Amino acid sequence: MTDLTLYHNPRCSKSRTALELIESKGHTPTIIRYLETPPDTQTLSELINKLGIQPRALLRTGEDAFRELGLADESLSDAQLIEAMAAQPKLIERPILITGDKAVIGRPPERVLELLP
Repeated sequence: MTDLTLYHNPRCSKSRTALELIESKGHTPTIIRYLETPPDTQTLSELINKLGIQPRALLRTGEDAFRELGLADESLSDAQLIEAMAAQPKLIERPILITGDKAVIGRPPERVLELLP
């Protein structure tokens, strides 16, 4: 069985759909409810590396905190963006499925199938 971890928000329909897809393929991922147990900056950096994206691509730009913290400012460093996400986990895009050194954002939810055997 493949070791899978899902950064999950059970209140998010996309996150629930992603989990249902994973389970329909016979997998039971480790669930991290990241709003209750936010990742620290090191964990976020590792996650961003596994996703193969820049920190800005992991931000939920529609969140109030995005505007309130001025995160649209292109002069902000990657470290500043990561610190903002660690402090305000609602800013982190979801769901995120991880296996080994790979990860994918489940937007749309069917993207999680890319990591399943």
